[in-house]
Amino acid sequence: MDTPTFSSPYPSLDQLRRTADRLHGKVLETPVWRWQTGIVERALAPSTEVWLKLELFQRTGTFKLRGALNSIGAMDAGAMARGVVAASAGNHAIAVAYAAKVAGTHAKVCMPRSASPMRIAACEAEGAQVLLVDSVHEAFALALRLVEEERRTMIHPFDGPLTAEGTGTVGLELMRQVPNLDAVVVPVGGGGLCAGIAAAVKQINPDCLVFGIEPFGADAMYRSFRAGEPAKLDKVDTIADSLGAPYALPYSYGVCRRFVDEIVRVWDEELCRAMAHLYQDMKLVAEPAAAAATAALLGPLRSRLDGKRVALVVCGSNIDSQRFSEWVARGAAT
Repeated sequence: MDTPTFSSPYPSLDQLRRTADRLHGKVLETPVWRWQTGIVERALAPSTEVWLKLELFQRTGTFKLRGALNSIGAMDAGAMARGVVAASAGNHAIAVAYAAKVAGTHAKVCMPRSASPMRIAACEAEGAQVLLVDSVHEAFALALRLVEEERRTMIHPFDGPLTAEGTGTVGLELMRQVPNLDAVVVPVGGGGLCAGIAAAVKQINPDCLVFGIEPFGADAMYRSFRAGEPAKLDKVDTIADSLGAPYALPYSYGVCRRFVDEIVRVWDEELCRAMAHLYQDMKLVAEPAAAAATAALLGPLRSRLDGKRVALVVCGSNIDSQRFSEWVARGAAT
């Protein structure tokens, strides 16, 4: 990959460490576990080390809480009184609802009607007002309107320094837990998780490769890398709704472009197979987005990472039992 000229800022290691200190006790330090059985044992060289960063064990079920808490923690008293708003297919909405409750403010979350009923119920259980619209695009539009009309603070699902500082704490933990990694593989929706983790990883070990993984039906960051600027999708079509960002935005794109070695795409069928392997071998209930890194390791990145010391970020587990069973069965059958 050619090294472009950058003007975009990024979170420094000092900023990431200060963020980790602020979030201490509010988020869990999620564990890592080495995958040594099943498909990894059968399909990869014995020298391959596959480590799972189990962020699906985080409070609210995903990494999203880190950025949400960091963002709300930066608000002043007036903003806290007016409340927050978020647009999300579910995971970010749940995190914002929880973070708003513990911080003592009020959240409105804008979600597509296709969102999992379990995720909608989780938002309501945390005290958020859920506003349903027809698409992810409309959810973002409604959230921005509420910023204007009600002067609520937008807690963005993937863009901005506060989000990247929060997600970067995942990378800090991982690099301490598993030293001397050859590669880190991270799911990409809007790029907030990948930007933060990549910034941490590359500043700690510049030789460690960072791969971002997108589904073919929601590949805004892949297209952005090719275009040399943030790209927008005409439509989103993937089972990985948590990776269904309709566009890339300047900050996360800039940080990813600086630190991520490559964006790799996977098919929905590969996501289903990866979900099945994570369930059968590791007993993990991973939503499709959380299986993206595994899908890439077992698919397009297999030859490049075989024999390496690799970490896969397993980012979330907010999925209802019916959809999980359907997609795991689909993956096991292929």
